[in-house]
Amino acid sequence: MRRDEQPETLSNLLNTLAGRLRRVDLRTIDGARRLWPTVVDPVIAEHCRVEMIKDGVLIVSVPSGAFAQQIAMQSSTILRGFSSLGTSAPTSLKTVLK
Repeated sequence: MRRDEQPETLSNLLNTLAGRLRRVDLRTIDGARRLWPTVVDPVIAEHCRVEMIKDGVLIVSVPSGAFAQQIAMQSSTILRGFSSLGTSAPTSLKTVLK
């Protein structure tokens, strides 16, 4: 920020943040994290984590490509396991390395 610029108001900053979060429902993510160990194998549940559901995409962090491959092979079963989330249930899945 230059000396002649005024700082952003708190309301403007909060509006910007809310705009970024609008597509991410924290309650849905919490529900998905609770379901995760019931949907996948215990080893996968222990090493991989639901990060978010955004625009219908379940994003799961994985420690290695081997876990990513296992999750990809089971993606349709995993997605069916989240059907109890109703209209917030993910329709596709993506893995990201931790």
